Amino acid sequence: MQNNILWQPSESYKTNSQMYEFQAFIADKYKIPDNDYYTIHRWSVENPVDFWGEFWNYSKIKYSKNYDKVVDDAKKMPGAKWFPGAHLNFAENLLSRTDGHKAIIFWGETSVRRELTYAELYEQVRKAAAGLKKLGVQKDDRVAAFMPNMPETIIMMLATASIGAIWSSSSPDFGIKGVLDRFSQIEPKVVLSADGYFYKEKIFDSQKKLKGILDKLPSVEHVIMVNYTGNANIDDMPKAILWEDFAQQTDEALTFEQLPFDHPLYIMYSSGTTGLPKSIVHSAGGTLIQHLKELILHNNLRSEHVIFYFTTCGWMMWNWFVSSLKVGATLVLYDGNPFYPGPDALLRMADELDITLFGTSAKYIASLEAAGVVPKEISDFPKLKVITSTGSPLTDESFEYVYKDWKKNVQLSSIAGGTDIVSCFILGSSTLPVHIGEIQCKGLGMDVDCFDDAGNSLIGKQGELVCKTAFPSMPIYFWNDPENKKYQSAYFNVFSNIWRHGDYIQISEHGGITMFGRSDATLNPQGVRIGTSEIYRVVENMEEIEDSVVVGKKTNGDEIVVLFVKLNEGVALNGELINKIKSNIRSSCSPRHVPAVIEAVPDVPYTINGKKVEIAVKKIIHGEEVKNKDALANPECLEYFKKFKIS
Repeated sequence: MQNNILWQPSESYKTNSQMYEFQAFIADKYKIPDNDYYTIHRWSVENPVDFWGEFWNYSKIKYSKNYDKVVDDAKKMPGAKWFPGAHLNFAENLLSRTDGHKAIIFWGETSVRRELTYAELYEQVRKAAAGLKKLGVQKDDRVAAFMPNMPETIIMMLATASIGAIWSSSSPDFGIKGVLDRFSQIEPKVVLSADGYFYKEKIFDSQKKLKGILDKLPSVEHVIMVNYTGNANIDDMPKAILWEDFAQQTDEALTFEQLPFDHPLYIMYSSGTTGLPKSIVHSAGGTLIQHLKELILHNNLRSEHVIFYFTTCGWMMWNWFVSSLKVGATLVLYDGNPFYPGPDALLRMADELDITLFGTSAKYIASLEAAGVVPKEISDFPKLKVITSTGSPLTDESFEYVYKDWKKNVQLSSIAGGTDIVSCFILGSSTLPVHIGEIQCKGLGMDVDCFDDAGNSLIGKQGELVCKTAFPSMPIYFWNDPENKKYQSAYFNVFSNIWRHGDYIQISEHGGITMFGRSDATLNPQGVRIGTSEIYRVVENMEEIEDSVVVGKKTNGDEIVVLFVKLNEGVALNGELINKIKSNIRSSCSPRHVPAVIEAVPDVPYTINGKKVEIAVKKIIHGEEVKNKDALANPECLEYFKKFKIS
């Protein structure tokens, strides 16, 4: 496998990492023969009580009351109770640092630059928490945000958590229906909104959308408006006050409500492209300990580091990224188009701000390459240590592009998990090599396996991503699901007492994981399951093709593969190109992968969070209705597929 290794950690990089320190500590304390990552991982899933208890201490979680036990039954899914007896506050943990170190750097495309120290952040949260209490917000009330990724969003989240109220957020590019599909389920008492946002330096007004949302959201008693673009007008919003009037000067001290480990912190939502979004409730303690494990151990984040993630407030990566405050690092927030004023915009920002961890999506990396950007020509990025990628499988070509054109000595950490667990199942480690096309490892404490349909473990073959032991960041429940029927159906309706995540994967002999897309979108020609990413890896590497979406069409008791391609400018889909596509797929994959139908479309559907939506296309070509189109970034493109209903 050496020829597939793109990066090896140097001995100093490896041994000076927090992961290595933790592995060595565990190996020594528990008399484990070696401190190899896979040995420690196996110990962590076989001994969940010891592992999570040790990490509780290692991460220096702040609490007012210690736990009685780590977990009541780690094999009970759902329903395991983690750290019963413990009392803590999520916001108090994230605000542990109160000095002059930079907490937040905010870049709003090219026109806005702001910084907040940890002391200033604490002060802003103090005033916001006092403002919420003045509005009557109490423990368990819901506070919802319709906000860009800016400091006020983080400030309000922390103020909400300090009281013990529950936070939920959506980005302002969601449509009215998309927001209502989410917020109407949870009935927020307060809504935080900006007057608008910038995109390609154009101002997009959010106030008309906001009024449409409020008209059908009777639970809202107060609206707090941030005058971000300078166009705030609350004259005809009787429930609204401006941010500066809300977060007034006050002498009221910031207090942190001490709450059980499993007290609800966040309500998050599934994509909602196949039905009403599921409202997934995550606990304060589970979110905190899982995020810290991933940030400190798997990404080696330290207080002197600068972390950036390109994300909206409607994607779980925002929640993950914000937890970096507990480490004492500096967070870089970005609002706007990542390719404005040019495709190198974020790279130049990363160089200027000495970003240590650069987080993005697989789509962004592929788009950089397609735009001909060579990052190493901008800078050698001396401070950059980790590049993380998620949202969809990272192709072999993107792995090679990062190491060839961006930086050779960097840990490329492809990660995967999701909104369902507000964290990762599989991710990176500074003690392991990076193999082309693979996620480095299973997360510590995550009993991940690959199952066939009969529930047998697979190595070197494709199957379902499952987790066989409970973990702290499992949802505590779904909102308005009192008997846990939706929860049970979402993850446990295939394998009894085993979490089935819905991703199609393969685990290699050396422990790396390859992603093949969502298992509900896998293809099944002639009874053989095929991951969609296998075809994307071939097709989207062709110079004629900008993007593609592949689905299965049931016909005559079988399933055929249907490929839709978005062609580059000036390219036509003729017989020659069709034959070339088929030939490339046949030689790179197998005859079963070859599409029976290839058609050209002007665009490919994506969610607002940048995930390709095969299921929507599949429904359309089968003549089924696609609901909740507001979850899509480009719902108008679905019209193109209606003419391809295949009989």
